[in-house]
Amino acid sequence: MASILDEYEDSLYRSASVQQSRASVGIPHSGYVNARLEKETPIFNKQRIDFAPPEKINSLVVSSNQLCMSLGKDTLLRIDLGKPDEPNQVELGRKDEAKVYKMFLDHTGSHLLIALNTSECLYLNRSVQKVRALSRWKGHLIESVGWNKFLGSETNTGPILVGTAQGQIYEAEISVSEGSLFSTNPDQYFRQVYTLEEESGPAPVCCLEIERGIEGKFFIIATTRKRLFQFVGKVPEGTEQQGFSSIFAMHADHLPSFREFPASFGFSEIAFYTPKLRSNPRSFAWMMGNGVLYGTLDYSRPDSILSDERVWVYPSDIDITVNKPISIVLTQFHFLLLLPDRVKAVCTLNGQVVFQDLFLEKFGLLTRMIKDPTVQQIWIHTEKVVFRYHVQRESRDVWKMYMNMNKFDLAKEYCKDRPECLDIVLAKEAEHCFQNKRYLDSAKCYALTQNYFEEIALKFIEAKQEEALMEFLIKKLSNLKPSEKTQTTLLTTWLTELYLNWLGILEGDPSQRNLYLDTREKFRTFLSSPKNKDCLFNNRASIYELLASHGDTEHMVYFAVIMQDYERVVAHHCQHDEYDEALNVLSRHRDEKLFYKFSPVLIQHIPKKVVDAWISMGSRLDARNLIPALVNYSQSASTQQINEAIRYMEFCVYQLEETQQAIHNYLLSLYALCRPDSLLSYLEQAGTNPNRIHYDLKYALRLCAEHGHRHACVHIYKVMELYEEAVDLALQVDVDLAKSCADLPEDDEELRKKLWLKIACHVVQEEKDVKKAMACLSSCALLKIEDVLPFFPDFVTIDHFKEAICNSLEDYNKHIEELKREMEEATQSAKRIREDIQEMRNKYGSVEPQEKCAACDFPLLNRPFYLFLCGHMFHYDCLLQAVFPNLPAYKQAKLEDLQKKLAATSQPSKSHHRPKDADTISLGKGQQSREQIKADIDDIVAAECVYCGELMIRSIDKPFIDPQKYEEEMQSWL
Repeated sequence: MASILDEYEDSLYRSASVQQSRASVGIPHSGYVNARLEKETPIFNKQRIDFAPPEKINSLVVSSNQLCMSLGKDTLLRIDLGKPDEPNQVELGRKDEAKVYKMFLDHTGSHLLIALNTSECLYLNRSVQKVRALSRWKGHLIESVGWNKFLGSETNTGPILVGTAQGQIYEAEISVSEGSLFSTNPDQYFRQVYTLEEESGPAPVCCLEIERGIEGKFFIIATTRKRLFQFVGKVPEGTEQQGFSSIFAMHADHLPSFREFPASFGFSEIAFYTPKLRSNPRSFAWMMGNGVLYGTLDYSRPDSILSDERVWVYPSDIDITVNKPISIVLTQFHFLLLLPDRVKAVCTLNGQVVFQDLFLEKFGLLTRMIKDPTVQQIWIHTEKVVFRYHVQRESRDVWKMYMNMNKFDLAKEYCKDRPECLDIVLAKEAEHCFQNKRYLDSAKCYALTQNYFEEIALKFIEAKQEEALMEFLIKKLSNLKPSEKTQTTLLTTWLTELYLNWLGILEGDPSQRNLYLDTREKFRTFLSSPKNKDCLFNNRASIYELLASHGDTEHMVYFAVIMQDYERVVAHHCQHDEYDEALNVLSRHRDEKLFYKFSPVLIQHIPKKVVDAWISMGSRLDARNLIPALVNYSQSASTQQINEAIRYMEFCVYQLEETQQAIHNYLLSLYALCRPDSLLSYLEQAGTNPNRIHYDLKYALRLCAEHGHRHACVHIYKVMELYEEAVDLALQVDVDLAKSCADLPEDDEELRKKLWLKIACHVVQEEKDVKKAMACLSSCALLKIEDVLPFFPDFVTIDHFKEAICNSLEDYNKHIEELKREMEEATQSAKRIREDIQEMRNKYGSVEPQEKCAACDFPLLNRPFYLFLCGHMFHYDCLLQAVFPNLPAYKQAKLEDLQKKLAATSQPSKSHHRPKDADTISLGKGQQSREQIKADIDDIVAAECVYCGELMIRSIDKPFIDPQKYEEEMQSWL
C-alpha cells in the first residue's frame, strides 16, 4: 500500500506539468465555465418621471413614499407614490414676493416644513389642506431640521432641532390639535439651545441629525461649512418629551468634540445609510470642501458615534471652484454626488468611481438629489424634469473589492449564493494564506475550491507541510459525494498513511507529547467518522496492512473495534496475554461464534471468569460447542479447576434444562471423575423412566464400571430393567440394596422369586447367616422354606427352621382347604350350566304366516330366516347383507371361505358310481360336514340381533350415507 501512495505522489508532479501546459493554452484552473458572471445591467437604473410641471420646480422632498414639491411661487404639490394618479395641490396663499427657500419632510411623511427666503416658516400636515405659519419661527432663515424619530407621530413631531443660517440651534415642537384643527398655534415652543461657530464666528447649521444609542444615550450631529460637531449625553428615562436642552447645556462652557477641515465651498451636506428593518443608520458620508468624510456609526462608543473614518477626495474631474458638488446620497456601498450636469457614484470601499450619468442640456441644470430612506429610491430634479433611480443588486461586485482588499470573510459573505464567485474568492484567500505561510488556513480554503487537486497537493508536498496537506485532504474528503467512491478510497488511504507517519514522528519526541495526543485523537476521530465508515470497511484489509507496516498495534485494535472485527481484537489480546481484556470484549459484544473460538484458550488461564461469562450468556450459547474447550481444559487441570467445568454443566442441566445427550454424558463423566457423591444423586434425580432420561445408559454404565462406582451401576441396571445383573452387583455392595432391586419386577413373580433366591443363596452360602436367611423368607411371600433348604449345609440342625417349617405347613393346609372350596364351587357351576343348556335346547318360538322380515319388509316364510329372542326376524340373506359390512376383516374373509365351502358341498357329484361311504371317507380325512359349515356361518352371522346387539351400538357414530357415496347421493336428490 505504501508503494501505491508513493507512486501516486510521483504522479502529482506529472499532473502538475500537464496543468501548466493547460494553463499556457488558456485552460482555467476552476471547475466553472469562464463566462461573464453578471448581466450588464447598471446598479443605478435611471427613470424619467412622466410629469410636466406647469411651473418651474423650486424644491422637492420625499419620505415614506410621500413626495412634496414646490412649483412656481405659490403652489405646493403633494403626491402619494402609492397612488400617483391622485395628486393633491395646495396653495400657499402668499401675496408678497416670498419664495420657497427649502422644504423639510419628516421620516413619517406627515410633517412638512416650508422655509421661505423672507425668514418665515410654514407648516403643513399630511391630513389637512391648509398651510399654517409658525409665528415663533419668524425672523429665522431655516437651514436644517433634525427630526425626532423616536417620539414623533403623525400629529406631533415631538422635540425637534432646527438650525438657522445664523448658526443658532433651536428646539421646537409642532402639534396638530385633533379637536379643531389649527384652532391654536401648531408651534408649541421655539427656544434656542446652542450656537455653532467657526473661526470667523457663527456659521450656518447645514445639517442636523438625532440618533439614540444604548442605555438612553443620545447623539446629536450638527455640521457647518467646515466643521462636524457631536453632542453626546443622556436624557433621563421618562423625560425624553422635555427635549434635548440638557445635552446642549453640558457644552455651555466648552466646545463639543468636532472634526474640522480647511477647505470649504460655502456649504456642506451629510447623508446616512439605514439598512432595511433597522431604526438606526449604519454609516454616514459628509460632503465638504476637502472631499467626502465616510465612516460607520458605532453606538457603543462613549464619546463619539463616528468610527472607521476616512476621507475620499473628489474625483480628478471635479473642480470645487467651477463645478462643486450640489448634493450627496449614501447607499450601502456607494455615495452619489450630484453635479450640475451629471451624477457620479463612488464606491465607499475603494474610492473608485463606478458609475457616471450625464444629463442632457435640454433638461436644465440639476438642482437637488434626495433619497427616500424607507424605500431606498433616489430622486433628482431640475426646474423642469424629475428623475428617479432604482438601486439594483448593489452588492454584485462588492465581493471583488473585498477580495482585492484581502477581506475574504466579507467577500465570501457577499457571494455565498454565487458558487462561481465564491470559488474565486476561496482560491485567492488560499493563495494569500499560503504566501503568508498560514498553511493550515490555506489548506482549508483550497479544499473548498475547484482547483486541480494534484496541483494543490503538490504545493504542500514541495513546501514540506505535511500537516497542512492532511488538513487539505480531510476537507476534500468531507466534500466528496457518496458516488465518488474511488476518490474517497484514495483520500482515506492516503490520510491513514499520513496520520501514521505523523504519529510515528511525534511519538519519538517527548517534547511533542501534547501534539501527539491531539493528533492521535484526530486520527481516531477520522477512523470512527460515520461518513468514512463504509469506505474504511470496504478497504479494511489495506488499512490493516498500513497499521501493521507501521507496527501500530494500538490503533489496529482501535480500528478493529470500530469495524466490529472483534475476532481480531480478541486474538490480539490473547496473543499479548491480556486474557481479561479479551474476555471483556467477548462479554461486551456477546458474539456466540467468538465465544466458541476463543473459549479453549481463555479457559486455560481464567476459568472462573470464563464460566461466569458463559453463564451470563445463558441460552444464547450452545453448550455442546463448548464441550471441546472443557474437555481440553479438564484433561490438563486439577480437581479444583474441573469444578468450574462442572459448575457450567450443572447450570446447563438444572437452570437451562438442557436435554442434549452430549451435555448429560459429559456431566456424568465429570461426576464419575471427581464427584462420586453427586453422581448417584444426579442419576436418582434423572429418574428411572428410560424415555425421560437424557444420558446414554450404556455409556453411563461403562463409565461407572470403569471408575468402580458399583452403587451407580446398580441404579443404571435397574433403569435398564436388567434386574438379575442389578441384584448380582448389589449383593457385592449391600444386601438391602439387592432386596430393593429384587422387588422391582412386580409383574413377573417368577423373576422376583428367582431374584430373592439369589439373595437367600448369597446370605446362606456367603454370609452363613441363618437368621438373615429366615428374614428373607418374611420379606418375600414368594419364597418357601423348601426353596431355601437346599442352600443350607447338612450339619445345620432343625431348630433353626422349626418355626419356618411350621408356618409353611400351616400355609399348605390353608391352601388345600381353599382348593377344596374352589372345586366344590366349580362342580356346582358346571351343573347349572348343563341345566341351562338343556333348557335352551328345548326353547322355541312361533312364527305367524303374516310375519315379515325386519330388514326388507317382505314375508318372512318365503326364504330361510333367523328368529332372535328379542323378537326380530330376518331373512338369511338380509341379515347377511346387514352384518357383513360391519364385521372385522378376518371374519369377513372367514365368512366368504365358509360360503364357498357350503356352495361346494351343494354341487352334485359328477361320478354316478361313487361308493355311498365316500362322504364318510372324506369326513374321516378331516373335511367339515355341511351341517358344521352352516353352524359356523350361523355363529358369525347370527351371533346377535343386528338391531339389538353391540353392532347397533358400535354404529351409532357412523353417518347414514357413506362419505364416498355422499356426492352421488346428493346429486340423486337434485
